[in-house]
Amino acid sequence: MVWLASALFLSYLSVAMSMPTTSIYVDTALHLGNAMAGLAVGVAFASTILTRSLAGRFADHHGGKPCMLWGLGLYAAGAIISALAAWHAAPLLAFGVLTLGRLVLGLGESLTIVGVLAWGIGIMGHQRSGRVFALVGMGMYGAFAAGSPLGLTVYDHAGYLGVSLACLLVPLLGLVMAAPIAPVPPQSGEHPPLRQIIAKIWDLGLVVFLQGIGFAALGAFMPLLFLHRHWPHASLGLTFFGTAFVLVRLFCGHLPDRIGGVRVAVVSLAVETCGQLLLYSATTPTVALIGAALTGAGCSMIFPAMGVEVVRRVPPHLRGTAMGGFAAFQDLAYGATGPLTGLLADRAGDAAVFLAGSLTSALGLSVAIILTYRARRPAGATSQAKETS
Repeated sequence: MVWLASALFLSYLSVAMSMPTTSIYVDTALHLGNAMAGLAVGVAFASTILTRSLAGRFADHHGGKPCMLWGLGLYAAGAIISALAAWHAAPLLAFGVLTLGRLVLGLGESLTIVGVLAWGIGIMGHQRSGRVFALVGMGMYGAFAAGSPLGLTVYDHAGYLGVSLACLLVPLLGLVMAAPIAPVPPQSGEHPPLRQIIAKIWDLGLVVFLQGIGFAALGAFMPLLFLHRHWPHASLGLTFFGTAFVLVRLFCGHLPDRIGGVRVAVVSLAVETCGQLLLYSATTPTVALIGAALTGAGCSMIFPAMGVEVVRRVPPHLRGTAMGGFAAFQDLAYGATGPLTGLLADRAGDAAVFLAGSLTSALGLSVAIILTYRARRPAGATSQAKETS
């Protein structure tokens, strides 16, 4: 599983390198503004949202390995299309080609992440599903930590075309690493409509949705916050975020399996809220970087924490579909946040997006506290009944 997570790390650099550079390219090279920059980032997540169900059913019927390998191939295809955008002089035409490339990247994202989760849980067993989620997250957000400065460095030296070519290479390397690993056969069983599966996990998905808004705001607009304020080291924001994210996953990845996902989510959301408030109020780059690190530490365990609870609520043959639906809540947060916070930034300044992130993460904290209360209620009711009898 560690080797598989390493392959994901390499492949996910294609997402990580393109995220900050896409917003900068649209804003500064195409001169289309913050709202269009946010749209360019968010459209990939919109594509992912619309295809999570497809990816989940593909994984349930054919297995996690082919699902992931198809996703890596689509990462490469999206990078080729995005490279074509850098060759067009007309800004709107370049934006249209870039949008197509981002849509293909989003489809690849859907297949890759659902595939690696289904594959990993099949390898390690459902009792260690929290560890699988943690390793996958380390691969993803480790790529964010490394990919942001790497992508911006490539952008400075070779432009957006160079970034796109780099995004073509890394998923191919990941494909070579993942291909020799043995597949896990899919399990048979009845497959109910997606809405019935979502009905079992929507509250867990809501927590992930509310958490994801703060992350998406940071990913899309922290480099622009540094650039617009003329602060140095614009790439370090996502590096601090990703480093804190990975360290928390490394040392706390076992906690959802051990003490339950809901308890982990309560503490995590409180930390994320503090980080977003620091970003909103930051007057120096140091404070902003501390806010980014706290946001990363807070976001780190929420997806695996809620993912463990999803795995516990659904039978094995439906886990791919359930994880696809569950991940769509996070994708929805990412896809909606880009354009909406872009409009907010145009009217209220870059810092306002982090105020919005703090409010939504605080709301997510409230939902997690309610889930904690519900989890304790049966035990309390049983105890009271025993005392009465």
